[in-house]
Amino acid sequence: LKAARADMYEIRPAKPYTKEDLDYRNRQSRSVAEMGNPAFREKLGGKPVDIKKYDVIYMGFPIWANKAPSIIYSFLESQDFKGKTIIPFATSGSSPIDNSVNQLKTAYPSFTFKAGKRMNNATDEDIKAFVAKGFAREKLELLTARKRIFLVRHGETRQHEEPMFIG
Repeated sequence: LKAARADMYEIRPAKPYTKEDLDYRNRQSRSVAEMGNPAFREKLGGKPVDIKKYDVIYMGFPIWANKAPSIIYSFLESQDFKGKTIIPFATSGSSPIDNSVNQLKTAYPSFTFKAGKRMNNATDEDIKAFVAKGFAREKLELLTARKRIFLVRHGETRQHEEPMFIG
C-alpha cells in the first residue's frame, strides 16, 4: 500500500459476501446471523499469509453492530501474534472503534492491541499520519530492517460504500 508504505493483505471469506448478505436491516441476512452468534467463525478464503516477518500489524475492518466482524476473529485465531503489535482501524456508519477494540482485547488478552482509529474516507495524508503516529507511539522507526509493518483489512463494508483504505 503506497500511502502506508506497507505490505498489504486482504482478509477474505471463503464464500464472498453478497449485497444481500451484508444487509444489516434484514434480520435473516448472513452478517446479522454471524454477529448474533459470538462463537461463529467465518471460514477464511484466499491465499494464506505468514506474518512472521512483521512486527506491527495494522488491522482494518468495518464495524458491524458495534463489533469487529467474525472473520477478524478467524484471522486472529489463524496466526501467531506473539511479539506483534496490532493497531486496529475501522470504518463505521456510526459506531466508534473503542467497543470493538475492547472486545478484541478481552477475547485475546495475550495479544498486544494499541488504540484504534475510525477512518472513514481516509486520504493518503490521513493514512501516513496514522501510520507515523502508531510508530511514534511505539518508539519504532518506520520500516527499519528490524521493524516491518503489515496492513491487513477486511474488504467488506456494510453500512456505507467507501473503501476501507485508499492506497
